[in-house]
Amino acid sequence: MSQPTLSRRRARQLLHAAAQARVLVVGDVILDQFVWGSVARISPEAPVPVVDFERESYMPGGAANVARNLSALHANTDLFGVIGADPAGGQLRRLLRQERVGCTGLLRLSQRHTSVKTRIVAQKQQVVRVDRETRDPLNDRAAARLLAAMQKALPQADAVIVGDYGKGVATDALVGDLKRLCRQHGVWLSLDPKPMNRLDLTGLSLITPNRREAFELAGLTDLTRHTNPLADTHLLQVADTLLTRLQPAILLITLGEQGILLCQRGQRPFHIATVARDVFDVSGAGDTVIATFTLAIAAGAAPVEAAILANHAAGLVVGKIGTATVTPDELLGRFGKR
Repeated sequence: MSQPTLSRRRARQLLHAAAQARVLVVGDVILDQFVWGSVARISPEAPVPVVDFERESYMPGGAANVARNLSALHANTDLFGVIGADPAGGQLRRLLRQERVGCTGLLRLSQRHTSVKTRIVAQKQQVVRVDRETRDPLNDRAAARLLAAMQKALPQADAVIVGDYGKGVATDALVGDLKRLCRQHGVWLSLDPKPMNRLDLTGLSLITPNRREAFELAGLTDLTRHTNPLADTHLLQVADTLLTRLQPAILLITLGEQGILLCQRGQRPFHIATVARDVFDVSGAGDTVIATFTLAIAAGAAPVEAAILANHAAGLVVGKIGTATVTPDELLGRFGKR
């Protein structure tokens, strides 16, 4: 099967329409901290590298990174989630506002800590990651406040993305309510699943597991990997199982260096090969995929067109260090002259 293509003219049309779309993001927000340095020696105390500190930086992560990916593509973006009454929460809110992400749905809860992931990076390689986070499910009062805020915004939305990172915001009750409300208002609903969270994933518009997550969701063991995903019988069996069991409108399996597999019931899968030219950091690439694909659908793209755009966006962000975003000009630059 020939590789599906998207013209530069069509890509420009979709990116222009995307700037008129409104997308709501709900889920676990994270503050990503990066400590940058260099390594020239091994510690005499233990066989570990000694990182000489040079600088540090902060970026929105988790569902907040999904939101900033949307905003970078000029979509009207509103974020719903929880932060703690702590300095990290305040810093995360300031960063989001700088990136034009609406934060009125970001609840400040004194009983929770803002999730912070600290990555130590030396010579462009991640040495270690330290996580400070709250994983308990939201209490009933906080969950009701979050749902009420979303219910108010839904009639003006074109799509909703649930960012589940296992930190207690994306509960089964919340996802169930969102499915009902999105059906009621005719709003597209995307979710990037975490199998450990055991949510009811039936009836969503889009789910975007990576290969490992897809096999876990299907309850199957990943024994072999074919160089051609369309000839990978185990992968195709997983896709068929998930389409039958969960009934999503679209199943998008991200395959890292092998690209993306686009699956729909009653149709042959489409494999879109990776277009990454350099790979420095895969952090947040899945966030870029679900954000770009969902926004393209909201802008009127066909599923194959949306998958091509998402694949190009992912190819750009993995060439950057840290959780990154792409601009419309960067994305358009990956297409031909016509």
